[in-house]
Amino acid sequence: MKTIIASLLTILSTLPLNWKLDFSQAQAEAESTHKMILLNFSGSDWCGPCVKLTKDVFGSAQFTDFAAENLVLVRADFPRQKKNQLDKNQIALNEKLAEQYNKKGIFPLTVLVDPKGKVLKEWEGYQPSVSDFIVDIRSHSGK
Repeated sequence: MKTIIASLLTILSTLPLNWKLDFSQAQAEAESTHKMILLNFSGSDWCGPCVKLTKDVFGSAQFTDFAAENLVLVRADFPRQKKNQLDKNQIALNEKLAEQYNKKGIFPLTVLVDPKGKVLKEWEGYQPSVSDFIVDIRSHSGK
């Protein structure tokens, strides 16, 4: 159990923003702050484009500044290596999100949803331009 917690903390500590792990909590926050939710499906220990997206886009100062003001972020991670496995509750939460928002099992998949859970836009794969990604988010969220 300590290994799982340590692994999860290591993964989370590499993320520059406050990524939520519980979509229901994110919805409540989005509702109260009048923000959109950006949901990211990732394979943090096996998906190269996922790692690159996290580092290059989500880790950029430009995205960090934009997201802090405009988005509630949710990460649904699906690690494969035994040492990185999540606890059963988190796996269940992530699988429930995948059933609703990622039925095809695409990685990475980023989904913009309103506080009620309505999909506004989806992005498959790596987004090479932080600026274009932000412009696209703005155009679908009204921000």
